[in-house]
Amino acid sequence: MSARLMNRFKPELAAGRKLFVPFITAGDRGLDFTRRAIMALARAGADAVELGVPFSDPLADGKIIQRSSHRALEQGTNLPAIISLVKSLRRETDIPILLMGYLNPFLQPNMPSNASLAQAAGVDGFIIPDLTPEEAGSWISICRKKDLDTIFLVTPNSTSDRLKAIIRCSTGYIYYVSVTGTTGLRNKLPADVRTGVARIRRYSSLPILVGFGISTSRQAADAADIADGVIVGSALIQAMEQGSTDHDALRRLRQLAEEMVKAVKGKKYNSLVAKVKCCSGWDHRAKGLKL
Repeated sequence: MSARLMNRFKPELAAGRKLFVPFITAGDRGLDFTRRAIMALARAGADAVELGVPFSDPLADGKIIQRSSHRALEQGTNLPAIISLVKSLRRETDIPILLMGYLNPFLQPNMPSNASLAQAAGVDGFIIPDLTPEEAGSWISICRKKDLDTIFLVTPNSTSDRLKAIIRCSTGYIYYVSVTGTTGLRNKLPADVRTGVARIRRYSSLPILVGFGISTSRQAADAADIADGVIVGSALIQAMEQGSTDHDALRRLRQLAEEMVKAVKGKKYNSLVAKVKCCSGWDHRAKGLKL
């Protein structure tokens, strides 16, 4: 686990507080707005930020995030500009920042170069949904040498073999996708979230965060009661989208983020699991698996 994630996550979980990690798309309303949005999320109590790299064909994203990605691309947002933004943010905040996006932008000009630039700028890790564990060996090796986390997604229909492969590759935390399908707003959490999280706990001592479809503070609280934390994207982006001005959009973002933090942090962490995770070390990513 990268140093910034460790320094943030470990005391939160040890104190019995769950984790809140928001996702926003870089460049939506412009990169200067993104900077102010990240600072607003940090002040609201977010434990880390997943910063979306916009892409023209966001296959796993629902309509809300698709729209934000389109708006960001219209602003000319690209990976070098996002990395530069993170570098400037490091003068203002130490909140962990993970870049989340599709593989194609990270291939230009090449992945080792982008990893080096990201590390130097203060990025803490990557989430690349269309990079499979089977194809990620060289990328994982590069990132581990640079103390950059590689976070992979587990879905409800991941087989046991697939789950084990993902856990072997993952550092930082495990991203559990609560629904099959794309991101977006949902009316309620699926009934099998608890079972899905329990499957992962059998093999991994990393924090497990639930994302996709968490739309309300009530759902965030319910997810936090099951997992180690929650990831919220579409609801926050929709809140900003509804703002008539940048100031109004930031106000809406801050208000909803504060509500989510309050809901998530109000859930007490299972004391036994917290002691194991926070006191025995997270370098042992997989339990009983050959790495």
